[in-house]
Amino acid sequence: MSGSETEGHAARNGGRRPGIDELLQRVRAGYTRVEAQEAYDAWRAGDALLVDIRYAALRERDGLIPGATVVERNELEWRLDPRGSHRLPEATHHDLRVVVICNEGYASSLAAESLHRLGLHRATDLVGGFQAWRAAGLPVTTAAA
Repeated sequence: MSGSETEGHAARNGGRRPGIDELLQRVRAGYTRVEAQEAYDAWRAGDALLVDIRYAALRERDGLIPGATVVERNELEWRLDPRGSHRLPEATHHDLRVVVICNEGYASSLAAESLHRLGLHRATDLVGGFQAWRAAGLPVTTAAA
């Protein structure tokens, strides 16, 4: 939500600006989130790029999703912008299906919305994040030391 959108919201709501829960609700209404098994199946079929944005300490503590591309959150837009000079080799077009994965599925929602602003209209995030992936019994490997 841009500054002007936030100001417009505040004007319509008696000067009240949205809290994070309301912001997440609005952001998530703009796309369809995926469950762990759906993300795994899409990745295995070659129809999705899994992008793990968890910070290093969480990856070291809990492990990695085999095949997921690790991109720190502060680099995400630069690495996935198909027109960017610092893009990943996989980021070749705006039709790329990206599933953003954080630890519990909150930060990834905001990250997916940011990717939508770059034109990556198929960007989504994983409901429940890495913790849901692991709870579903999907593959996890130990982070390399």
